[in-house]
Amino acid sequence: MALSGRLAELSDWHQAPRVRPLNDRLPAQGGRYVLCWLQQALRACDNPVIDAAVRLGNALHLPVLVYHGVREDYPYASDRLHHFILRASIDLAEGCRRRGLACVQHVERAERREKGLVYRLGVAAAAIVVEDQPTFVARWQSERVAGRVDVPVLAVNAACLVPPAVIGRDVQGRTAFLRRHEPARAAWAAWDEEIADVAAYSGALPFTPDTLRADELGTLIAGLDIDHSVPVTPMHPAGRNAAEARLTRLVADVLPGYASNRNDATRLDSASSLSPYLHFGVLGPREVMAAVNGAAAGGQHKRKFADELLGWREWFHYQARHLDAPERYDRIAPWARQTLTDHAGDLRPDQETLSAMLRGETRDETWNACQRQFLAEGWMHNNLRMYWCKRIIAMTPSPEAAWATACYLNDRLSLDGRDPSTYGNIAMMFAGAPTDRECPVYGRVATRGDGSIRHRAGGDAWLATAASRPVPLVSVPEFPPVDPYLAS
Repeated sequence: MALSGRLAELSDWHQAPRVRPLNDRLPAQGGRYVLCWLQQALRACDNPVIDAAVRLGNALHLPVLVYHGVREDYPYASDRLHHFILRASIDLAEGCRRRGLACVQHVERAERREKGLVYRLGVAAAAIVVEDQPTFVARWQSERVAGRVDVPVLAVNAACLVPPAVIGRDVQGRTAFLRRHEPARAAWAAWDEEIADVAAYSGALPFTPDTLRADELGTLIAGLDIDHSVPVTPMHPAGRNAAEARLTRLVADVLPGYASNRNDATRLDSASSLSPYLHFGVLGPREVMAAVNGAAAGGQHKRKFADELLGWREWFHYQARHLDAPERYDRIAPWARQTLTDHAGDLRPDQETLSAMLRGETRDETWNACQRQFLAEGWMHNNLRMYWCKRIIAMTPSPEAAWATACYLNDRLSLDGRDPSTYGNIAMMFAGAPTDRECPVYGRVATRGDGSIRHRAGGDAWLATAASRPVPLVSVPEFPPVDPYLAS
């Protein structure tokens, strides 16, 4: 079979709508492997990126080499993020070995610099398969590599149950999105794991891979040039076992009352807390929905959870795919930007310093309770996020500064930051449905009070405790955050 015919193997794959070529190259003659470069989909099972690489490797009669590397200089690199990523990477490697695939890893540090490692691995590759991620560094790094190598680079969507390409490009609103998304879910809910026909790659490599051990991660991370003031959080333990335990908790404890309890931030069983594991791809949405659909819970609870996981999360992924930069201020609806601009000169008596905001030491007890959940847990309940984000508009000197501050706090502290869903939620808080009357600072953007928390039984006491909980003393940057796209 010609090389172009072998590449077409992915076009005939039942998961083909997940695959998007990033360049027009053909597989290289003499390639020793298909390189599967993972940045965020850190799981070995139910991973369409790995499955696509295996299918292509089988067609080319080549092994698959899975590579995952972590640099020190990604935005907001910290102990918290590094630990979560690297613990997932350890389980990824073990899962690949069980699938008969080689997985190699590299952690950048002073004594182990490997400049251009993906390009060097690509020299011996017949093709490169990457994730189709619409946000953060994964997007531009994949596109940059695709423009510089001489082999095909194929991006595969692993974050969504229904591939965004199935929806088409012409959807403008969530209602129209759901009209196409909901009927497609059943057809995309199941998956078949591709089996490698070729033995695991054991040949030469252009570097010496790291051998990562869970009991040595603390020492390794302590020696890196990253932000050590943002510590690991025990509330969201890292790794595949922890993710599976959180999924078991969802089915047993959260789902049976989900539709009734999900908005109550004071309850421990009101939220799944799966978003960090979904963000880093430790769990996939197909796996989560399989557990939900098989759970002994009422239909209304399953439908509500599906609406959150699929109806909202995948809508935000769809939006991000069609935005040049989902984290940019100008993604906000034009009417909202205009009304916020019209009120940019209003007096802002609630303005706070960045230090007070970052450390949860403002004059607003409820906001402090929200922010301290970010600091302590690396995650925030969705009902708290809405209040937290709305209040930032009044606590900062301009709407542009508010957007930059919200993204900065979210991306630096949260394990599910830097994500289409969190950027989409922030954008909703800056817009949403316009109100009929103008308010100071906000204009026609709706404000939000804390009554949904305070009016619950024990709400006042819960907020007082949450606002005073001990949190790490994170470092405060010298300059306030800015939207890099506006700054340039």
